[in-house]
Amino acid sequence: MIVAAHSAAPAAGTGPEPAAAADQDPRRWLILGVIAAAQLMVVLDLTVMNLALPSAQRALGFSTADRQWVVTAYALSFGGLLLFCGRLGDLVGRKVTFLTGLAGFAAASAVGGAATSFSMLVTARACQGVFGALLAPSALSLLATTFKDPKERAKAFGVFGAVAAAGGGLGLLVGGALTTYLSWRWCMYINTGFAAVAIAGGVLLIGRQQKTPGGRLDVPGVLAVSGGMFCLVYGFANAASHSWHTPSTWGFLVAGVALLTVFATWQSRAAHPLLPPRVVLDRNRGGAYLTVLVFGAATFGLFLFLIYYMQVTLGYSAVRSGVAMLPTVVLAGAGATIGNTKLLPRFGPKPMVVAGMLLNAAAMLWLTRIGAHSGYASALLGPLMVSGTGNGLIFGMVAATGTFGVAPQDAGVASASINTGQQLGGSIGTALLNTIAASASTHYVADHLQGRPTAQLLQAAAIHSYVTVFWWCAGIYVAGAAVCGSLLRRGPLSRPADLPVREPSEPAAAAPGQL
Repeated sequence: MIVAAHSAAPAAGTGPEPAAAADQDPRRWLILGVIAAAQLMVVLDLTVMNLALPSAQRALGFSTADRQWVVTAYALSFGGLLLFCGRLGDLVGRKVTFLTGLAGFAAASAVGGAATSFSMLVTARACQGVFGALLAPSALSLLATTFKDPKERAKAFGVFGAVAAAGGGLGLLVGGALTTYLSWRWCMYINTGFAAVAIAGGVLLIGRQQKTPGGRLDVPGVLAVSGGMFCLVYGFANAASHSWHTPSTWGFLVAGVALLTVFATWQSRAAHPLLPPRVVLDRNRGGAYLTVLVFGAATFGLFLFLIYYMQVTLGYSAVRSGVAMLPTVVLAGAGATIGNTKLLPRFGPKPMVVAGMLLNAAAMLWLTRIGAHSGYASALLGPLMVSGTGNGLIFGMVAATGTFGVAPQDAGVASASINTGQQLGGSIGTALLNTIAASASTHYVADHLQGRPTAQLLQAAAIHSYVTVFWWCAGIYVAGAAVCGSLLRRGPLSRPADLPVREPSEPAAAAPGQL
């Protein structure tokens, strides 16, 4: 991870270089608080709105078929624009894109909270996605360029990882509480509070950010990757609500793959590539991006289907199900902090990813024992604790490893690659696991039906579908441990030998072989 504008990152675990130590920002820890507040807002929004959907649907009167667009509109704009917005931050300055993203996200959230129609809500969600795509990579790249000392950087990324790991589960708790005790609209309004704090802090604390000298925007690359991501996210979202066989599913998936293939080919030829091959061809960074994609796909099984099980089968309220997830939230946050400060500098990302994936696989296997009358302490608490620990280990290395060793002018697009992997993984997981669950439930009813389907049969079919999903998630995690673990290098992170050390006055040009 390059975190100084004029030098490459030293090997993990070593002391700061003299130039870096003299150039430490005295306000860096306050800046970390600003970045964490912004990150928490984005991560919360990914889950908090899910719990508000039923109430929003009753208030605005839209159909169940249309309900998916409240989530899909955000995912389409967010996933489609991430790489473009990450590179835009490198070109125009990350402070500008960070503050613009915050202000726009807050305004879109306020409009969504005040929505009087379905179209108004969906439009607001799409705008949230646009400004979220501008904000998320800017926040992570600001972190990567603010902390220069390796030990401090490890702590900073530990905090960032803890927020990312715990934020999703915390969103379930916050969303349940706001929906139950106030209104679904407060699941949108709450973002304005986070944004106000982060904007004030950003204006006062964050200094002027270095731009890429002479950089130009790769317009063909932007069109290809944005179109490809849009098609893939839409295709997977459509598969989750319709069928894999409909033209609106496979047609968009094929178009998405074709456009991303064109994008990858073009990046090796473009004079100013949107995503320079040197960013993704490094084994550790490429492994980090693949890890977050696999992790995003499998984690969907825990957060969505376990919530369904608790609320529909066990009768938990939104608030109670959120509280039930707290062990995952707490252990994920602690695991991310410890992993980044203690484990990553000593052992590197490889064992953390393998251990995290296998712990999550074990948690999924443990959850296959659930039944219609399972108790929380006997059936859920253990798997949630194990999964939280595994999540923390993975989040503890992804942000640091995915931005390690990149030149300063590539920090934004490297950060965006992490978010892109998570977004695409979540879309794949949504479509794949929803399809698997629906198929398992249908086959279970068909195999056990005698006369009219009873409530008991339908409940048993639902539990069978959850168990089937948990088995699949376990398999995905095991495959992730094998594939991602083999891709990552052994040992602690260290500065690539071919990464040049530049003086502040030199242009931020990338070396041809820089990985």
